Amino acid sequence: MTNNPQLPTLVQLDLKLIEPDQVTTPDFRLDVPVDGIVFDDAGNPVEYHVLKDHPGDGYSISREYDRVPAAAVIHWFRADRPGQARGVPDILPALPLFAQLRHVTLAVIAAAETAADFAGILYTDAPAGGEPDAAEPFEPIELEKRALVTMPGGWKMSQLQAEQPATTYAEFKREILNEIARCLNMPFNVAAGNSSGYNYASGRLDHQTYFKSIRVEQAHFEAAVLDRILTAWFDEAVLIPGLLPAGLGPFIRWPHQWFWDGHEHVDPAKEATAQATRLANHTTTLAHEYARQGRDWEEALRQRAKELALMRDLGLIVSETDPFLGKDSDDDEPAIDEE
Repeated sequence: MTNNPQLPTLVQLDLKLIEPDQVTTPDFRLDVPVDGIVFDDAGNPVEYHVLKDHPGDGYSISREYDRVPAAAVIHWFRADRPGQARGVPDILPALPLFAQLRHVTLAVIAAAETAADFAGILYTDAPAGGEPDAAEPFEPIELEKRALVTMPGGWKMSQLQAEQPATTYAEFKREILNEIARCLNMPFNVAAGNSSGYNYASGRLDHQTYFKSIRVEQAHFEAAVLDRILTAWFDEAVLIPGLLPAGLGPFIRWPHQWFWDGHEHVDPAKEATAQATRLANHTTTLAHEYARQGRDWEEALRQRAKELALMRDLGLIVSETDPFLGKDSDDDEPAIDEE
């Protein structure tokens, strides 16, 4: 987290992305627990060592680095093992599969190009002892377009048949892509960008695990990144007179919620019916349903109230169905049986 004086806002908090390769200690020793990170006795990071130049830059051989305090660094990774202090990319297990996919694809293309390089092949069916006319092996024969040619006595010409790609090539690519996508909990149709082999039920089933993993990543990102950024922003905002309302109290008491883009349903009509049913039997809330769409329910209801008020002022017909009552909201309240 840095200060950017070019931002057109009063709070000039900004983020500077750092390549993981730059977080390293040039004089790293084996007695240091983790390269690039200094820890205290309790195992908490104290400072990060960030190279001033990327080690992959060919023109730079500088070993100078900055000591950045841990309070200014947002280190987002998933600790899969006890004591793990640096992250491992989710796609790492699939990297060898990419090499295999590329190798097979290049081999198929090379075989197809080799077959296409030959316009035809000269062969003979003459039996042993019945010698055909002399012909040099692999001697090229110039062929003119739309010309009728004759072969030497006893020889025939045949065009090479394209054997690549084989019938199993598409299936091989499908299996490799499917295996690659599993380490990301990603369904095949998303990885391949092709849903031609899916029906509605299988598409919904495969996406359930994918969307759940995304929600887990979002929750982790909120706790490890967004909340820290918001806290840092508040720490600077309270120092600017008049920017925040008086009497708000410490930031830790502020209730807040992060909204993410929702996942569109394949059949909006079915989803709307399911939402109305859940609201009617009180198994969900408006806050939850709007949050699934990445929207603030209070903001949406206030906007809807403004629209309905304006429609009434303009004399337009307003027919609103209350999902809790299952009837028009303009109707009288239902009679209550007091027996």
